[in-house]
Amino acid sequence: METVRAVIADDERLMREQLRARLAEVWPELEVVAEAKNGREAVEAVATHRPDLAFLDIRMPGMTGVEAAREIGDACHVVFITAYSEYAVEAFEQGAVDYVLKPADSERLALTVARLKKRLDSKPADLGALLEKLAARLDLPAGSSATVAQKGPYLQWIQASMGQQIRMIPVSEVLFFTSDEKYTRVQTETYEALIRKPIKELVDQLDPEQFWQIHRATIVNIKAIAGVTRDLRGRQLVQLKSYPQKLEVSRNFTHLFKQM
Repeated sequence: METVRAVIADDERLMREQLRARLAEVWPELEVVAEAKNGREAVEAVATHRPDLAFLDIRMPGMTGVEAAREIGDACHVVFITAYSEYAVEAFEQGAVDYVLKPADSERLALTVARLKKRLDSKPADLGALLEKLAARLDLPAGSSATVAQKGPYLQWIQASMGQQIRMIPVSEVLFFTSDEKYTRVQTETYEALIRKPIKELVDQLDPEQFWQIHRATIVNIKAIAGVTRDLRGRQLVQLKSYPQKLEVSRNFTHLFKQM
């Protein structure tokens, strides 16, 4: 069969590698001619390699996937990579463009490939209206390809060590992060893992509407909080809904719970 050429753009290296591997399984004829870490690199890769397809992560630093798609225009077919399934289904199922949910699943990817093969002989669709709608729904810059200040992009996945394995942990599943001098512990309902990223760096990469720093060494997922109590020394302690450990709130962060 005729070789189809593609560019993959995602700011997470592990995600690029996983998508490349999954694509090789379900579409052996596809040749990934370049990878990019952000939207600007993706635009340059498309201009250089002139691929048939561009797989673009929606949220990337600097130029987003939506902005990159706007610049790429009809140079190739676009497939968005997203962790936001609810938006993807609504925005993309109209058939103008397809999407891949993170992390890439072989079965779902096979459906995407089947759709793409049918589209390759046709001209890439005009995505202008869809891109504006998508930008508005995901609070991304719209209207211009210039780099614009925006919320995020916040971390969606944590790459963490578990024994001899590397695991991709959805940030939404994390109950809390707590750090010592060398490592930060990532705690979910069912397991814990370790990363080398310090709390002071991690807090700037997490959505502040979902994660609060409550101590110089602790960040908690506010959706996991059951309540706050005081111990005999007057310290505030966060109780979690589905985990027995209580987390101390330092004096600098007690204002977060002043209504409790």
